[in-house]
Amino acid sequence: MIYLNKIMLFAQLKEDMGKSSMEVVAAGKTVGELRAFLEKETSLGSLDGIMIAVNEEFAKDEWIIEEKDEIALIPPVSGG
Repeated sequence: MIYLNKIMLFAQLKEDMGKSSMEVVAAGKTVGELRAFLEKETSLGSLDGIMIAVNEEFAKDEWIIEEKDEIALIPPVSGG
C-alpha cells in the first residue's frame, strides 16, 4: 500500500495553490529530495527561504520522511 503524506501550506503558499494542503508520496525521501520534487512537479516554484517542518519540528534537508509524517511548508513572515 502506498501512503500519502499530508503537506500543509501556509500564508502565500496557501494563496498561490488555492488550498491549505496537498498529499504526495514522500516516505523514504529526505526533506531535500521532497523540496526538489515540489519545485519541479508543482506550481509552487522555488522554495528557497521556505522552512520545512516534519511533525511540527523544523527539519534539515537530510531528515528522512516516514509514513504518516505530517509536513508543513512555512514561508518567511514579515511584520511591522
